[in-house]
Amino acid sequence: MINQRRFSIGPSDAEIAMLQWGESGKPPALLVHGTGFVADVWDEVARDLASTYTVYALDRRGHGASHKPGSYHFLDFAADVCRVIDALDLRDIYGIGHSAGATDLLLAARLLPGRFTRLFVMEPTIMDPRAARAGGLDDDSIARVEGALRRRAEFDSTEAVFERYRTSPTFVDWTETSLRAYVRHGFVPLGDGRVRLSCMPETEAAMLRPIYEAMAQVYVGDARGNPFTGLPEIDCPVRVATAAKSGPVYKLMAARAVSLIPRVSTLVFEGAGHCVAQEMPAAVVQAVREFAE
Repeated sequence: MINQRRFSIGPSDAEIAMLQWGESGKPPALLVHGTGFVADVWDEVARDLASTYTVYALDRRGHGASHKPGSYHFLDFAADVCRVIDALDLRDIYGIGHSAGATDLLLAARLLPGRFTRLFVMEPTIMDPRAARAGGLDDDSIARVEGALRRRAEFDSTEAVFERYRTSPTFVDWTETSLRAYVRHGFVPLGDGRVRLSCMPETEAAMLRPIYEAMAQVYVGDARGNPFTGLPEIDCPVRVATAAKSGPVYKLMAARAVSLIPRVSTLVFEGAGHCVAQEMPAAVVQAVREFAE
């Protein structure tokens, strides 16, 4: 039986909610989810890895039980990962991330050199700063960002959420375990059984704007500059994975990552879509273990 422990780090106004699977004392693995989800969506992967690692996952800012400060640049998320690493004094970390959460780990590895032994990143959000374009988002991208604002936020029950999401294109290929974990922990109770998204539509839209700017090569960052210029400084081996059934933009961004990161290798998950860890958790565990060897 794998133990699961919930805890948090940081003060109440900047709290990062954490999960731990397995006992302390083993090499650490740090798992970071993508936009809109929560740490619990890693449960199937984490329980398997916990036989070898002390597995940690966090609710990224704006998600789950973590703080929702309103600032959602790439470096904000990376700084939170660094806070977790420092608070837990993690070393020789195996970082495993998905989508924008994979980007968090790549940027954290650059900010904390020497702390990661390897990174396994599935379809990270990446721009190539060498090919940055002037201007902002086009109308289609703006419409996609604003589309998040129309996402339904409240439901009559968690079971109503599950039934609605079970046939949604985003979730249709998820395992039942992964989807139920998201439904259970990605929503907050309102009373009388009703539930509401913990990552509200306006929060998700704020997160999506920098992501779409990176996709379109127009992200300029904030006063801290463009964080993607530091990717060539990552000092550990990195495996960049893509999924055969995901959209072309994810493969394009993965190719950008490969062109920027020095000690890089690639992998393709056949038969999987963008959320491969929730669709084919056993395949992800196998790939993670093979990379460790």
